[in-house]
Amino acid sequence: MRRKESFLEQSLKNIKTVGTLTRSSSFLCKEITRQIDWEGDQIILELGAGDGVITKYILDKLSKNSKLIALEINEVFCDEMRKINDDRLIIVSEDAAQLPAILKKLHIEQIDHVVSAIPFVILPEATAIQIIQAAFDFLAPSGKFVQVHYSLLAKKLYDRVFGNVQVKFVPFNIPPAFLLIMQKAVVKIPVSMML
Repeated sequence: MRRKESFLEQSLKNIKTVGTLTRSSSFLCKEITRQIDWEGDQIILELGAGDGVITKYILDKLSKNSKLIALEINEVFCDEMRKINDDRLIIVSEDAAQLPAILKKLHIEQIDHVVSAIPFVILPEATAIQIIQAAFDFLAPSGKFVQVHYSLLAKKLYDRVFGNVQVKFVPFNIPPAFLLIMQKAVVKIPVSMML
């Protein structure tokens, strides 16, 4: 029987897709969930779900009729997430660059919020923009996109798509983390255009 590899071992093998050597702390996970209004039934998209550490905190907040779509390309991490016994969780082992096709396959036209730990800073800029833009396109008006980063090098990517990025520093994490929080603006049609 094969020994189960630790998060650290998987991270060392796949640092370009995992992006960190340590799991998110409870402080970081709680701060992520504080950014979202959990009222009512929702569809949440988690990008780069890892082994499910943030996933579990999201599931704790979701209503019983909500859904959480967790994208993760690392099969070892997906196997770990499959141990979470929750009908609301949909695990997708595909590249987030295929997001429109994935959501179409799941018959999802709109998502309420996005939580992401994808290490966009080490992806090609065009790929990063493509994924962020696709998430933005499917995001409901006033929906939030909450991104975990360990530096502010990639902030400009979100500025380009969302325009307004709030930064929250989370020191009690190894390494200390930043949350980039964006809200999709509700486009208001001027009264003169409606007449």
